[in-house]
Amino acid sequence: MEECRRRKGIDLVAVVDCASPGVRNDIRRLLDAGRMAPEPGGGLRFDGGPVLIPAVEVEIGGEGAGPAHYVLYFPDLASVDGAAEVLGRTIRNIQLSSQRTRMRAKDLLDLAEGHGGFLVPAHVFTPHKGFYGACAPRLEDVFGAEAARVFAVELGLSADTAMADRLSELASRAFLSSSDAHSPERIGREFSALEVERPSFEELVRALKRNGGRRVAANYGLDPRLGKYYRSACLACGQVAGGPPPVHRCGRCGSDRMVKGVLDRLEEIADRSNPESPPGRPPYVHQVPLAFVPGVGPRTMARLLDAFGTEMSVLHRIPAEELAAVAGSDVAGRILLAREGRLPLRAGGGGVYGRVSGPGTGGLRTETLRGC
Repeated sequence: MEECRRRKGIDLVAVVDCASPGVRNDIRRLLDAGRMAPEPGGGLRFDGGPVLIPAVEVEIGGEGAGPAHYVLYFPDLASVDGAAEVLGRTIRNIQLSSQRTRMRAKDLLDLAEGHGGFLVPAHVFTPHKGFYGACAPRLEDVFGAEAARVFAVELGLSADTAMADRLSELASRAFLSSSDAHSPERIGREFSALEVERPSFEELVRALKRNGGRRVAANYGLDPRLGKYYRSACLACGQVAGGPPPVHRCGRCGSDRMVKGVLDRLEEIADRSNPESPPGRPPYVHQVPLAFVPGVGPRTMARLLDAFGTEMSVLHRIPAEELAAVAGSDVAGRILLAREGRLPLRAGGGGVYGRVSGPGTGGLRTETLRGC
């Protein structure tokens, strides 16, 4: 929560490990100490700053071609307590995050709504446990007629609005761009801008449903080419596909042992040749997080945040001359190029992030990370 408040400028954040008794006990200790308090409309405000939405991420297998992850969002601790009690009877070790439940997806939807919450399919296009990437080509294939109750999906790191709007069934659904952060510094790597009266659970639901003038105003996230699963990649030699999608065999070594990329999977399941966004679909703003910008190490990062407050201010608002005065003209120039969508990028795949390429950039640090 301190990362959200002091470094990222985030007002509303969901913690998706709240099925774990240890996490809920930590929240109770903060409530007892007066550092958290229930927010009108749902959520828990931390130290007068950002509001926490208690949430749970779980995995379901045995439906469709492969397992899929879902996030259940709840208004308060009592509601997530009730849902966790039920989940605990269907999960082998509820102390851990993102455990597999023996429930069916429709039953999980009932569980979320029965405790005042809602369900969102998580990182839907990723090949590892994303709904479209690993489980099924259509929501109705798993949810049947109850698919109409799923009113939002989470895009994931390797997809954006233009890609998702090649599926006609998503025209009626809101898009969440969420960081799926496995460490504090990656919070805000992707985020959604909401037009709401205040940060709360109820206002979040209204924004996703476009009720009462509330809405998702914009989605911010990586250019999909920087995502870890944008293109198919060879498990034998690590080559990332560069030809027209879908690619099923490695062009370097000939192996057919491939991790299917988001772009390649979309080419297989999309029912539109080109994206068709419905009226009111918010823009998707591509961003390159500061940690990805060549030349921005820990010291430069600290100077920028000390000078300008939050990473989002640096990425999207601070003028070039002010950036240059703190970080130097080379770094300032790269931040401006990223802001304008003009940094040359090399696509990622197979669990390895894409890179900034081209003269003078030095290239992004390439890394393989846990999670989706």
